[in-house]
Amino acid sequence: MHSGKRVQMAIKPAPVNYGIRFKRVDLPESPSICAHINSVVDTSLATVIGHEGLIVSTIEHLMASFAGLAIDNALVEVDAYEVPIMDGSAGPFTASILEAGIQEQDSPKCFFVVKKPIALCENGKSVVLHPDSEFRISCRIHYDHPVVQSQFFSLALTEKGFGEEIAEARTYGFLQEIEYLQLYGFAKGASLENAVVIDADRVLNTDGLRWKDEFVRHKILDCLGDFSLLGMPILGHLEISKSGHAFNHAFLKTFFKRRDAWETSFIADP
Repeated sequence: MHSGKRVQMAIKPAPVNYGIRFKRVDLPESPSICAHINSVVDTSLATVIGHEGLIVSTIEHLMASFAGLAIDNALVEVDAYEVPIMDGSAGPFTASILEAGIQEQDSPKCFFVVKKPIALCENGKSVVLHPDSEFRISCRIHYDHPVVQSQFFSLALTEKGFGEEIAEARTYGFLQEIEYLQLYGFAKGASLENAVVIDADRVLNTDGLRWKDEFVRHKILDCLGDFSLLGMPILGHLEISKSGHAFNHAFLKTFFKRRDAWETSFIADP
């Protein structure tokens, strides 16, 4: 998306308690890095993880697929620093993972169980996490634009719900912003093939939108990818309003500071 470079990626099985790791096979000794909040180095245009000069960028859509399909352990090999954008959604990743198959591992699953509300609110943005018996995510966005306006979507996360309602929602941008980014060397790979592009009063993609509220659905997709960097799934209701990668990351830091508001627990079938 941003580098404009072609990349080959492979997703491979990993043992219990391995987590999600990215390996740069194009670099000497093929160094790897864990997909975790502690590895995040940039959230300005996408979620980027890095360590000692090694970076892997734009991981949020693939991480959303892992979260939506409840995959805890996997090794992702890439031969460039940016994960491929595909069609701008998590749909191609999700379909490929389901085609390959998901192996159930012989180990209990650990969750963050929310016991008290945790909130971060600033400049009209908010992320609030409430106790709940399942993981539910609700998102609200608002743009002063006739195509987007105000949108709201909420769902309890299941593999079926993610695949049918969220995975294929594409990233989006306003034409003027994309032209500005390209002027400064970003969004080199952006096109109508991998993003919904919005002009002054219309969507420029000839095939239109996949849903009327595709924009808020994609925001949920991004949030799932960002919040998966906690390292374990959540049992709680996540309410998000007008947030983005940077604000999501700020909330993750707040989450770990509120040790009184959650506990970890092994749960066979939440």
